[in-house]
Amino acid sequence: MSEELPAGAPQETKATKEAKETRTAQEAAGPPHAEEADEARAAGTAKASGRAKAPRGAKKSATDRAAKEAKGKGAAREGVEPVAPLDWSNPLRDPQDRRLPRIAGPSGLVIFGVTGDLSRRKLMPAVYDLANRGLLPPGFSLVGFARRDWEDQDFAQVVHDAVKEHARTPFREEVWQQLSEGMRFIPGDFDDDNAFEQLRKAVDELDASRGTSGNYAFYLSVPPKFFPKVVQQLKKHGLTDAPDGSWRRAVIEKPFGHDLDSARDLNALVHEVFDPEQVFRIDHYLGKETVQNILALRFANQMYEPIWNRSYVDHVQITMAEDIGIGGRAGYYDGIGAARDVIQNHLLQLLALTAMEEPAAFDARSLLTEKLKVLRAVRLPDDLGEHTVRGQYAGGWQGGAQVPGYLEEEGIDPASTTDTYAAIKLGIDNRRWAGVPFYLRTGKRLGRRVTEIAVVFQRAPHSPFDSTATEELGENAIVIRVQPDEGMTVRFGSKVPGTSMEIRDVSMDFAYGESFTESSPEAYERLILDVLLGDANLFPRHQEVEESWRILDPIEEYWASHDKPAQYASGGWGPREADEMLARDGRSWRRP
Repeated sequence: MSEELPAGAPQETKATKEAKETRTAQEAAGPPHAEEADEARAAGTAKASGRAKAPRGAKKSATDRAAKEAKGKGAAREGVEPVAPLDWSNPLRDPQDRRLPRIAGPSGLVIFGVTGDLSRRKLMPAVYDLANRGLLPPGFSLVGFARRDWEDQDFAQVVHDAVKEHARTPFREEVWQQLSEGMRFIPGDFDDDNAFEQLRKAVDELDASRGTSGNYAFYLSVPPKFFPKVVQQLKKHGLTDAPDGSWRRAVIEKPFGHDLDSARDLNALVHEVFDPEQVFRIDHYLGKETVQNILALRFANQMYEPIWNRSYVDHVQITMAEDIGIGGRAGYYDGIGAARDVIQNHLLQLLALTAMEEPAAFDARSLLTEKLKVLRAVRLPDDLGEHTVRGQYAGGWQGGAQVPGYLEEEGIDPASTTDTYAAIKLGIDNRRWAGVPFYLRTGKRLGRRVTEIAVVFQRAPHSPFDSTATEELGENAIVIRVQPDEGMTVRFGSKVPGTSMEIRDVSMDFAYGESFTESSPEAYERLILDVLLGDANLFPRHQEVEESWRILDPIEEYWASHDKPAQYASGGWGPREADEMLARDGRSWRRP
């Protein structure tokens, strides 16, 4: 008669049986050698502390021990062979457990242009914040590539300083020490074959010493003109060839091309080296919590979607305003301008998320399908002169200081026609949005830094109140605030307390900082983690990039053949012509 387990006792799992069989086999084989015993004790200590450095079932090979001895003796990195890649998974993770965050498997990140402002202010702090939150593997590796005569320790110091200054989470020495052990730096130009050969050897060495399993993402934080060269060099030196069971991915910053033709050429070149699903085009706006909340707002609630259409919506305004000038970006910005820099990617992506139909599932393919339907249905106005505006900021007072105009900025040609403000009107030719205008605007040196989507509703078809009761009543609106105070506002009319009937606009606010106990991660934290996990939900695919250029190219061509940009005062809300554009439609811009 078998002995029954007491109620509530855990059942023996397949993993438990395998562990018992392994121990039995080891005991039958006799005591291990001294070296193997040391390794076993070290592995047991690491497991007990919850910091096992290798996946369950991974076996320390002679190659690993040789690599460790070579490293201790100061042997050259090129003499170390990479370990075989592992099919990594967490055996303790229940797929149905939603409490645990997603954690990247063994992997590394190579950043080209690591000395740039983006890398220092965003990328390196994001990597540290992910490590600090326990979302990176213990052996995660960070490799920098740039034209600096640095050693590994110099690079580590730069990362340390950037993390101290810009990281979102508190600095912890133990996290930093573990992360810094996997840092390497490769000096060289993008034409330097020797530098890329050193990069390949560094990747091989990290495979052996850190257990990255051959999984690497290459982040191109460089000017767009260098994208083709870097991608070609990666292919030439075998860095894009992943071992069996491993992956290699490319991360590319905007702008992706200068127009439709250049975007197609760049897509073709990149796809010769990387498969389309291996290319992650960064639009950091899509990593913001509030942008992702557009989908939750619309498709997880019943109260909004029934009125999210032409029967109730009067128009939609999408605004991205900055209160700063171009700063030290004259070399990048002049010749590109506000429309190419912001509307082509950020604002058209926000438009697509706002207007799209419900996807079949929350995955990359389903989201791409619905966003492409919207972008392909976008219709330009018949008269581009009447319904598009570009401008340049002039000198003036902003934030209590006198600031120069765009043409007075250092490095800018006084005859430049580059736009620092752009506003356009678009339509969407489908059943849901026919006849509803979408107004997109962006600009520098405006009244305040803000990004928002305002869905403005039609007025009530009949009002039983007299005109004096509703003279201060505006239009109902749902305003999604993307930055800086992430949240949502619902604006509607309410009676003013008193003896008379007076109706005035009031607002209900939802703010992330007040409704949730945890702070929102930086956009680059979410996006870098998604790259390491291979989750492409928040990354525009090449079809979206090309459709966006198809929309913007005719506008840019029209502006190039007409008058210079209109001037507007710094600290204001754009040129007078933009106000007139909406006034012709009987509407006005919201004041964020």
